[in-house]
Parts: sequence; structure tokens; C-alpha cells
Amino acid sequence: MTNTPGLHLLSRESGEALPDQIVRSIAARIDARQLRAGARMPSIRNFAQTHGVSPFTVVAGYDKLVAQGYLESRRGAGFFVRERSVLNASLHIGLKAAQDATAVPETRTLDVVWLIRNMFRQSPGQPSSGSGVMPADWLDGPGIAGALRAVSRQHSSLLLTYGTPQGYAPLRQQLQRKLAALDIEAPPEQIVTTLGATQALDLVAREFCRPGDTVFVDDPAWFLMFGSFAAMGLQVVGIPRLADGPDLERLALLAAAHKPRLYVINSVLHNPTSTTLSAAKAFQLLRIAEQHDMIVVEDDIYCDLHPGPAVQPVTRLAALDQLRRVIYIGGFSKSLSPNLRVGFIATSPDYAERLADRKMLSTLTTSDIGERVVYKILSEGLYRKHLERIRARLDAVRPGVLRRLEGLGLRMAPAPAAGMFAWLDAGRDTNVLAAQAMEQGLLLAPGSLFSPRQLPTTMMRVNIASMEDAALWTFLEKARRD
Repeated sequence: MTNTPGLHLLSRESGEALPDQIVRSIAARIDARQLRAGARMPSIRNFAQTHGVSPFTVVAGYDKLVAQGYLESRRGAGFFVRERSVLNASLHIGLKAAQDATAVPETRTLDVVWLIRNMFRQSPGQPSSGSGVMPADWLDGPGIAGALRAVSRQHSSLLLTYGTPQGYAPLRQQLQRKLAALDIEAPPEQIVTTLGATQALDLVAREFCRPGDTVFVDDPAWFLMFGSFAAMGLQVVGIPRLADGPDLERLALLAAAHKPRLYVINSVLHNPTSTTLSAAKAFQLLRIAEQHDMIVVEDDIYCDLHPGPAVQPVTRLAALDQLRRVIYIGGFSKSLSPNLRVGFIATSPDYAERLADRKMLSTLTTSDIGERVVYKILSEGLYRKHLERIRARLDAVRPGVLRRLEGLGLRMAPAPAAGMFAWLDAGRDTNVLAAQAMEQGLLLAPGSLFSPRQLPTTMMRVNIASMEDAALWTFLEKARRD
């Protein structure tokens, strides 16, 4: 085959990249069986001369067709149309995998893995009341894409090497300024970047705990760490969470009994209740931690969804303690994008060095590209405006969602004034409710998963940013009648 008869003329005015035009046209001809299996494609030079494009454009197009299974590259011979039987088999496998990923699973025991697995079964960007992230259309996709393009235009060597173990230095300098605005003093050498808050918690637990140690968590709390800590051989003990923070009487009694190594707590916009720690309890909590030599891990992943002290009082443990006993964790999965996987730890100089070494043993470094993207967004002022839009949108939808839920008989415990979650009493076993919802392809987050004891409960977490699905409201209305 020396030419490509029937190939649509390539256009530089269409707005579509030239390699993508090559891919689309050739793929269409293969799908229509106008190019037979085993046929040799024009050489890169011949194709480039015939269609007036550069050889690099042809290589990019051919490589994409190879990746998509349409062509195969034979060393020293060129590119050939792939056998249909091979192509069909690969497409069948891929289609089956996609169908398996989106199919409604069989009813099984509800646990943390069940919820996480079904979160990822949801179509990308599909709103889900049981999820823990913002709907995709609430986030700043164009802003992230623009920052990514700007990073990609930097010197290519920056994109082809490892990052630094402690994290991209300009980002850590930017985080220093961010923390200073929260009254937390943390120079760049006391900040370590991570693959989100999840890795941050994992690194801290692995560095400071040994099998058999006890870790305190709020009850209820973010469910993923229960299984993660248990897999490390740690004993996980829940501290009852009240409207203004933990039950301090229980905390003191349990601390004396268990001598915990860590206490992981959301002080601001707690997951799942959206409550915030009071100043009085923050002081007392630190006193108990000092008495029992307990490290406090302040997970502040929802920091940027809080409207600020001018609107609602807020006290951060790291601001009171200045990173002596408190290890502060933050990230951008809730406010920028869960796909960027950029988080950080702020701590004492000694702990920062230890955690950077632990990170090297785990993943060597984190993605320098993602950290550069986040740095660009933070440093150019785009982030502040984006947060204002998200908080305004949450404030706009929250009252109506809560009224409608209350109208269905779901009680608030308590009603949230900020943040993305509501903690509701459904008046029935929410494990049963969640299983029934999943049969209809709807994901709910039953309250049992938010307690280290995993016992059935009538409580349930709702993501108020993801309550636009009419099928969900129909299901809840029917559940109320049944």
C-alpha cells in the first residue's frame, strides 16, 4: 500500500490536531473494512509528503493507532493493519471490563471496601450522594487544564525526571504562605508533599506506630483509615464525636487505658458531620495529649471549604500548638481535583525529615507535574476565586437540600452550616437502605461504615453537592412510604 485513497484531507483550520485527524480517518476506514487486515500502511515519509505534514505528525498519528489496536508496528518493515480477530478480541475484553466495572454488583456485606469499590463504579463526574468529592462540574476543569498546559510548555527535562523527596520547593513555599494565613508557622523545610491526604496519613502511621499500638479516631470518622490502620496491625479505637468536638471525658478515660500513639481528628468541617472543633475543647484536647504523650494528627482536608473566622468561629490545633505535638495534614482533592493527588504534611523539623525519608522508602518522590500544576493555580490567584464560587454554590444549595431531606423524615444531627456533608438519621437501618439503593444503581453511604465498630445504625452521610439526581429523590420518597 503506497497511498491512502479515501483518506479525508487534513485541515489546519478545523481546530482538531493533525495527528487526531489521521487517527480518526484511518480508524474509520479500518472499521468499515476499507483497509484489509495485514495491509501495509504508507511509510512515514510517503504519508508526510502526500498529505503535506511533518513526519513527526505522522509518527504521532500512527503511534496512537497502535495504542488503540488498529495498527501494529513491525520492526524494520513499517506499520500494518492489525488482524481483525486480534482487534475484536481486545475490544471484547475491554468492553467486558467496562461492563463489569459499571454493572450493579450482587448484594454483599456492606463494608468500607464495598463503599469505595462502588464509588469507583460510578461514571466519571456522575454526581453521587454517597461519594466524598465534589461533582466534576463544580470544579475548575478549564483552570486545571490551563495550568497543565503551562507546565507542559516548560523545559522538557523538568517533566522527565523524579521530583525532590520533600516536594516541589516553590509549592512548599506557597504552602508556607497558605498556612501562615491560618496562623500556623511552617517554613518549607517543615513541609512534605504527599499523594493526597491518604498517603499522608499512611506515612505518619507507619513512621510513628508499630503493630499492636493503639490509634484514636473520631467516631464517626473518615472510613478509609480504619481498614488501613488495621492492616498495619494497629488497634483502632473510636472517640465519640459531639457537635463541638470529641467527648473529652471519654477521651481522657480511654487515653489512660490505652496509651494511644496517635489521635487522628478533623478539627474543621469534620467528615461526616461537618461540625467544627470549639476553642475550649481544642485547648483541653491538647492538654490531654500532652498528659498521655499522644501525637495529634490534624486532618484539615476540608480547610478551604470553611468560610473563615469572620463568618464562623474556627480553631485549629496546629495553630495553638505550632506543630510541636500536632502533625497537620492538608490537600486539594476536595477543592481542586481528586485526580491531582497532591497533599502535604506540616510538622516539626525532625518529624519532617523522618517523614521525607519514609516517603522515599515508599514512593521515592511524588509527581512533580501535579505539584507544579497546583503551585501555578495557587500562586496566580485562581484558587481564591474558585473557592469563593464553590462555597457560594454550597451555601445556595444547602438550605433547599436540607429542607427536602427533612420533609422526607430524615433528621439532621446537627444541621450543617458549612461544608459539603450532612449527617442524617434515617430512622431505619441504613445498611439495608444502601443495599436497596444499589439495586437501582444508586450509591448511599450508610453510617455503619463511618465507625470503627462497623455496627448497623440509622445514620447516613449525604453529599449535599450531589443531590440533583431525580432517581435518588424518587427512591428516598418510596423508602419513606415503605
